[in-house]
Amino acid sequence: MPKIRLALLLACLLIPIGAAATAPEVILVCYPGGAVNAKDANGAMSSMLHVVERVGGWQAESFASQFTTDLDDCRNWMAEKHPKFAIISLGLFLELRTQSHLEPLVQPRIKGRTSEQYRIIVQKDKFRNLEELKGKTLGGTVLKEDAFIQRIVLAGKLDPATFFSLKPTNQAIRALRSLDKGELDAVILNEQQYAGLSALSMQSTVAAIFTSESIPLMGVAADSAKTNADERGRFAKGVEGLCTDAEGKKLCDLFGIDSFVKAESGVFDPMVKLWGRK
Repeated sequence: MPKIRLALLLACLLIPIGAAATAPEVILVCYPGGAVNAKDANGAMSSMLHVVERVGGWQAESFASQFTTDLDDCRNWMAEKHPKFAIISLGLFLELRTQSHLEPLVQPRIKGRTSEQYRIIVQKDKFRNLEELKGKTLGGTVLKEDAFIQRIVLAGKLDPATFFSLKPTNQAIRALRSLDKGELDAVILNEQQYAGLSALSMQSTVAAIFTSESIPLMGVAADSAKTNADERGRFAKGVEGLCTDAEGKKLCDLFGIDSFVKAESGVFDPMVKLWGRK
């Protein structure tokens, strides 16, 4: 399932705790590198609201969303508006964790997993390992967050900005078509994008020459300085129940989500440690 679609579903779960406020609580939904525009994204989130409001028992129109795929917009919004809850990428979570007091609340479970792996794929037998890709073109949507690729996906082993000739794209399928035509030497894919390869008609056979370690899926994060433990706990509990609700389950099935689970203490600690390496 594309991450943008996952972000849209998660956004529908972010509702103020307790009675509706006089003004809606604005929630940041930010996934850099996506091809979905804000109007379409916010429209999709609004269509899911009735399920969330019924499941959670909140008044209609209790919140508003702020969606963007622009990395700088994400940073500016977090710095200026300090949202209580945010749906952001793991890279942004790690970057802004300290200054925005971010605490992971909920993770999606997809195909039995709350983690994913990234892969770099090439035309089969054209390259044998990463070393042979030095100076070659690498495309992909996740390249918008080059620091995340360097520190987490590649575990600091090389700097993609200097090792490859980076060709970021907004659509994975566009990068894959370029790989198929030989216009790109390699493409980096997340788990959902890699799983979708079998549905594509490609002339060339492709193979992964790099597979990352397992990386936890980021779902919802809270500003621990603007929310209390009770609010965070109640919110996490409410989200966990979505996929067991009769109507909510339809949404979970649509987006390929098995369930939502509370982020256990320590799950992201290895990522924080990797991010902090110089």
